[in-house]
Amino acid sequence: MKTLGCDKNTVDSQSAAGLLRAEGHQVTEDASLADVIMVNTCGFIQDAKQESIDAIMDLAAEKKAHQLLIVSGCLSQRYGDKLAKLIPEVDFFLGVNDYSRLPDILKGKSEGQRVYQNSCGAMYEEIGRRETTRAIYTAPIKIAEGCNNICSYCSIPSIRGFYRSRKASDIISEAESLAKIGCKELVVVAQDVTAYGCDLPGEGHLVRLLEDLCAVDGIHWIRLMYCYEDRITDALIDTIRNQPKICKYLDIPLQHCSDTVLQKMNRHSTKASIMGTVTRLRKHIPEIALRTTLIAGFPGETNDDFNELLEFVKEMKFERLGVFAYSKEEGTAAACLPNQIRKNVKERRRDRIMAIQRVISLESNRQLIGKTLEVLVEETYEDGSYGGRTYRDAPEIDDSILFTSEVPLFAGDFVPVLITDAFDYDLTGIAKPEVKHESAQ
Repeated sequence: MKTLGCDKNTVDSQSAAGLLRAEGHQVTEDASLADVIMVNTCGFIQDAKQESIDAIMDLAAEKKAHQLLIVSGCLSQRYGDKLAKLIPEVDFFLGVNDYSRLPDILKGKSEGQRVYQNSCGAMYEEIGRRETTRAIYTAPIKIAEGCNNICSYCSIPSIRGFYRSRKASDIISEAESLAKIGCKELVVVAQDVTAYGCDLPGEGHLVRLLEDLCAVDGIHWIRLMYCYEDRITDALIDTIRNQPKICKYLDIPLQHCSDTVLQKMNRHSTKASIMGTVTRLRKHIPEIALRTTLIAGFPGETNDDFNELLEFVKEMKFERLGVFAYSKEEGTAAACLPNQIRKNVKERRRDRIMAIQRVISLESNRQLIGKTLEVLVEETYEDGSYGGRTYRDAPEIDDSILFTSEVPLFAGDFVPVLITDAFDYDLTGIAKPEVKHESAQ
């Protein structure tokens, strides 16, 4: 099972693996030994689509006569009909909510290449989960499916449907199950985490959910990803501040700061609201690390708009920041906007922002020298050193820390580390010897 794309796809793959395991199947990491090869694809932007197509083509070329090749996920949902004609080696194309059909497919009840279109159907609740792409000490947990935001550049609502919150009891049950098999860090994900409960009666659903997750024994860190600025309430800020298990880290995908561009993007934030929210977060949670993502070269982005964005990045000094060059996606409102910007201009603007951010990241990291931070151990190297992450770093996308230790450590341990040096995107340090093992092993 090969998974591409975001944490939401990782959860879908784990759910599919759990469902199939319950039916008596086994997952192997060796494609040559498999009877079934499954690719869970991403179809969000052009680069992701190309990566997914390349992966499908590579596996199709290596496929043996007795093997089934199944393609699922966003690319399959979005372009399944076209792909079925272009890549006949694929036996089945599944939509994003069709994993429950897998047992019947593998039992031979479904025949021939087929595309399921069911993005707005009821969300499939996990029957069981098995980690397939990450060590067991950290795992994403998806609290909702779909999105209601209808940003003009984004195809997700047309792929995954409108927002559907999972039942809190199902989420807590899953978290408890993950904790029992050694998970120490929950990464809470959805297309918009802060929208959780928008389709349920009453208010305060996210805060109550987080409080319940904090009560799960064995979970040490809870990390929030994809939180929209306009829904970051005072109650949520208080919860992040007061709950020790919740990492003082927040991912807020802002996309831009120019009010003109934000309006064209159909975003609900304004520059004033963004700056106000960041100010509140840093006032009430001084140690918080903020991550954001931006889009450079959105249609109609003028030089003045872009220069405003550059100054915004310099002023706000986000601890973590990524930039995408705008990707024109068919079927989205932004694809029809006038004044589309040339590729080389978009990429040059992206690179200018990242050059500024590199300096900001180095300055932020240098401020940590001499401090002791709790680190989650992730890797052991041949020279005896270790790799890990602080609360300021989400798995796979943020910084890492390389450190030494006088006592042996294992993946999943939490250890205090004295920061001794800092670089653009990484740290070095020395673990304190009084570490207590909390290993998943």
